[in-house]
Amino acid sequence: MATVSLTGASKEDAATVFGVLRNVFPTDRPADDPPEEQPGGHAAVWSAEFEPTGEWSPPGPATLEGSVSATLQGEYRAVDQLHEALSAAFAVQEQGTASGDQEKEVDLRLGTKE
Repeated sequence: MATVSLTGASKEDAATVFGVLRNVFPTDRPADDPPEEQPGGHAAVWSAEFEPTGEWSPPGPATLEGSVSATLQGEYRAVDQLHEALSAAFAVQEQGTASGDQEKEVDLRLGTKE
């Protein structure tokens, strides 16, 4: 299990990223639960949990309006599979990592592949 948190994104871009991952891995969020803007213009953080499986097919490329900051946090295998899936769909720049005994965290910057 791993948590994906998105910041610096429009609700449309957040929906695109979660849609890509939802098509590959089981998630705690139903498909009819799109990201919503927060009232008052506050910065939004959208998150969802995903359960990567042993077998999965890489997603195709997806288009974003801007860049998105993504933090992946959870079990090593789950975070690695989410990272691979995001790399298949988007241009990915790794911003940093932190590792523990049983979990790891990876900060990414996502954009549209050229």
